[in-house]
Amino acid sequence: MQENGKSPSLKDLDDRLKAAQARRADQTKAPQGRGDAAGMAVGLRVVVDLVAGVAVGILIGYWLDRWLGTHPWLLIVFLFLGCAAGLMNAIRTARQLEERAAREKHEANAGKDVRPPGEGGEKG
Repeated sequence: MQENGKSPSLKDLDDRLKAAQARRADQTKAPQGRGDAAGMAVGLRVVVDLVAGVAVGILIGYWLDRWLGTHPWLLIVFLFLGCAAGLMNAIRTARQLEERAAREKHEANAGKDVRPPGEGGEKG
């Protein structure tokens, strides 16, 4: 028996439990400095990508219609092309942000040791 009446194996188990609880508490906390503002920034970026594609399509179609005298056919065609381009840009932006978040999470977890200190699998 050691201090506080615990055997070495119980002391080791207690240390491992405390380390696991501390890791779990760290994982459930919200990251500091990120929250609603970061989510709004991501949403705004995706919306701007979508709106910009539609707006550029409308402008190109409008000016081509005026130049070629094909009212409203090129406007309609470029409206649909702008919608498609805006949607593709929004999807691409969302994927890039998702990949960046996954990479940051992986890097954050890579710095942490899975086992508590002293638990290298060695026997002794």
